[in-house]
Amino acid sequence: MAPRVLISDKLSDAAVQIFKDRGIDVDFQPDLGKDKDKLAEVIGQYDGLAIRSATKVTPTILAAADKLKVIGRAGIGTDNVDKDAASKKGVIVMNTPFGNMITTAEHAIAMMFAVARQIPEASASTHAGKWEKSKFMGVELTGKTLGVIGAGNIGGIVCDRARGLKMKVIAYDPFLGEEKAEKMQVEKVDLDALLERADFISLHVPYTDQTANILSAENLAKTKQGVRIINCARGGLVDEDALAALLKSGHVAGAAFDVFKEEPAKDNPLFNLPNVVCTPHLGAATTEAQENVALQVAEQMANYLLTGAVENALNMPSVTAEEAKVMGPWIKLADHLGSFIGQMTDEPINAINILYDGAVSDMNLEALNCSAIAGIMKRVNPDVNMVSAPLIAAERGIKISTTNQAKSGAFEGYIKLTVVTDKRERSIAGTVFSDGKPRFIQIKGINIDAEIGAHMIYTTNEDVPGIIGALGQTMGSHGVNIANFTLGRADVKGEAIALLYVDEPVPANALKALNDTGLFTQVKPLQFDVA
Repeated sequence: MAPRVLISDKLSDAAVQIFKDRGIDVDFQPDLGKDKDKLAEVIGQYDGLAIRSATKVTPTILAAADKLKVIGRAGIGTDNVDKDAASKKGVIVMNTPFGNMITTAEHAIAMMFAVARQIPEASASTHAGKWEKSKFMGVELTGKTLGVIGAGNIGGIVCDRARGLKMKVIAYDPFLGEEKAEKMQVEKVDLDALLERADFISLHVPYTDQTANILSAENLAKTKQGVRIINCARGGLVDEDALAALLKSGHVAGAAFDVFKEEPAKDNPLFNLPNVVCTPHLGAATTEAQENVALQVAEQMANYLLTGAVENALNMPSVTAEEAKVMGPWIKLADHLGSFIGQMTDEPINAINILYDGAVSDMNLEALNCSAIAGIMKRVNPDVNMVSAPLIAAERGIKISTTNQAKSGAFEGYIKLTVVTDKRERSIAGTVFSDGKPRFIQIKGINIDAEIGAHMIYTTNEDVPGIIGALGQTMGSHGVNIANFTLGRADVKGEAIALLYVDEPVPANALKALNDTGLFTQVKPLQFDVA
């Protein structure tokens, strides 16, 4: 059955067509997102939800989204999606961070021009029939110092455009390296230096715990007399009350804001102040940007639903389409390894250690980690997946460690998974053969070569004669057909293990019969998702 996607906000017809062309059943209801009750009523029918800013994806909506796998936001901001609730539900949240970069950067430059030359006020005055030429004395941008807070994708474009205007550009960004700054031809400075030196300050950071109120009353007081401040990034980065006071005192010469702490902004301390330019969150509001983000989110969602590729996800490691093709069997192997451990472990887990050897060590290890952790967690929470598993593990205080190493054995690559509890350590290793099929190659340090089936039996015993006969005869007498049979032992007369791949779930009386033989120290039925 084809995946079903609901578009609950206004997206272009071309985006709708992308879903259709990819064989996805798309339901285009552009006004549905405004009706939260109706959305909650129907969301359970869909695998994907494509939105803009009008749809609010709340915990209530997610609680009703039993089939939902992915939410795609056409645009950068995802404040309208409860990402924690989505992660716990196992729903990927992806955005389109690159579709409107140029547009948003251009808007910041336009706002800088507008506040430098008081264009909106001069326009309103002229429309009113006044000719107040001497009233609107502006300043040039050429030769002025622009302080950019956040030199990432959009901030980097603003830096480039500003240099084209012959401005001196300084940037504060903890993640900006000296080599990158030199390549961008900007001077990297700390925040205090930027505040002291900048004639214009433009913000280009996301809203996080670290950036909230970054231009606080205290920091605004450190700015240069006559500074002009532009915010086309996110609301809440600037103390709006403190800025309004400094605008009234004349310390700040002007401000241009496209975003506000509370939106829609019906009332704000910056409104109706002289030389303050305000626009209603227009950073991405161009025809080109709206088309770009709509097409991008449709492609990303289609790629995930059809191929497993994860692009621009906010709550899961990204996996490109090319990676998905190569990594698919390894992701499945990691899940099987985790599932084995999870089904074998009854006590609380303290730590999960994952070793990647050889070729697999060069792959996307974050995605493989998520798959292994999900496999472990499924025994106690069948609804867990690669998105929700790391969050659940963190909530339980489970420590995750990863080691990767060069090829060290007979296999081109393998994964070894070890869990640590108060009572024991338990480990299993596996690889992917050239036919693309995952195999178990080691359990408890005992080497094996076991094909993985949907229904299996794992046994441990002392290495004595009669084990093979007991297993075969008992299964046969209870009508259970053995598809594959693998044995392994540590030493002669030492501990031995067996893995039986059988055609159907093993009945309880067959398991009891095995235990009644007295030959086995452990008999454990296992199930794996091999679809």
